[in-house]
Amino acid sequence: MNNSVVWFRRDLRVGDHPALSAAADAGGQALGLFVLDEKLLGPAGSPRQDLLFVNLSELDRQLGGRLMVVRGDPVDVVPRVARSVGAEEVHISADYGPYGRTRDAAVAEHVTLIATGSPYAVAPGRVTKSDGDPYKVFTPYFRQWMQHGWRGPAATDAQTVGWFDPSDKDGGPRRVDIPSPSSDVLYPVGEAGARAQWKEYCENNLDGYDDERNRPDLDTTSRMSIPLKYGTIHPRTLLADLSRRSGDGAQAYRRQLAWRDFYADILFQRPDSARGNYDAKFDRLRQDSGASADDAFRAWCEGKTGFPIVDAGMRQLAAEQWMHNRVRMIVASFLVKDLHIPWWRGARFFMQHLVDGDLASNQHGWQWTAGSGTDASPFFRVFNPITQGEKFDPDGAYVRRWVPELRGIPGKAVHSLKAMRPVDYPDPIVDHAHEREEALRRYGEIKVG
Repeated sequence: MNNSVVWFRRDLRVGDHPALSAAADAGGQALGLFVLDEKLLGPAGSPRQDLLFVNLSELDRQLGGRLMVVRGDPVDVVPRVARSVGAEEVHISADYGPYGRTRDAAVAEHVTLIATGSPYAVAPGRVTKSDGDPYKVFTPYFRQWMQHGWRGPAATDAQTVGWFDPSDKDGGPRRVDIPSPSSDVLYPVGEAGARAQWKEYCENNLDGYDDERNRPDLDTTSRMSIPLKYGTIHPRTLLADLSRRSGDGAQAYRRQLAWRDFYADILFQRPDSARGNYDAKFDRLRQDSGASADDAFRAWCEGKTGFPIVDAGMRQLAAEQWMHNRVRMIVASFLVKDLHIPWWRGARFFMQHLVDGDLASNQHGWQWTAGSGTDASPFFRVFNPITQGEKFDPDGAYVRRWVPELRGIPGKAVHSLKAMRPVDYPDPIVDHAHEREEALRRYGEIKVG
């Protein structure tokens, strides 16, 4: 029997964890490991760092206090940890992101790295056209994704393997304390918290998801993007529950999980799209820069644009480290097409402030709105922030919740402010109709060719 290492990354749970089964098959004991990697921690922003730390503490509790946390470069510390416990194998859930793939390839040069499972229902690269090419459009991808299917949840728990006590290891990197969060964590923690959150959502709101998912005023979305980000629950667990339910809500929710897999697949095929336009012609799109653009960007970040639904969304992000998906599209459209600021500035801001910031979903969600991504919304679809607010926040409750200056404005009048604009609420920083025409004019310059 041989000892092994289970290197946790985006899978901070013990249930439905195929890598634990693989480690158990090796026999011996397993050392649970997490590496505090500055290349990932640095860009994360405090909301994601804080939730990571409390999720690590909960995982450590599940392992009976035997999670070994170390700091350093995984290429250096993972092989050293493996040697210190006599481990011949390091078990992981596969990482398909640009950095993760490069990191894992480098680690595998020094230790046997065994990947079992992934953070997705269907791993990137599995769903292809008949000729083996990847899909670029979601709808045919979704049909093939459904036909491909996925395995049921793995039957694992904390007792699947015997956990090696880090204090018994012989040398190697030093175990460090799990950092404390810098502020209060606003969301359920750990595997138990994720499962309780999902159960409550299924019982109370899932059936209405298809009708209500675009209504930020109702606050009835699941927010499961947060535990999915940290892997405190696996999407197969959600899909297994959805398979036992009928109705439009369950079907619509399943489709959203497919979008998550689709964007991961796109990033896997085109890692360059994490930082640049998927459609290269948008490299020629004229963007604003300089002091005036920076001032406009600052107003957008602070929720002081003078457009109520935009400001409400940005203030929700500041307060809750999360934003409703419909509002994410509205504020993204406003930044790119009303302020003519590159999508990646907004995407970077989101990744710094969203507690569920996921590289694939965030970057390609922004490119969908900006028109430069795969299966993107046409660039000429420019969201009108006033009519979007009136349609999806019809009574103005969402805006009044997050913009206190406007709480005295009744009903949907809070979106247009035609009758009255409070003196303590800013005037619009741009004329939407004019900027829409300007955006289309700039798009016309790159449309040919």
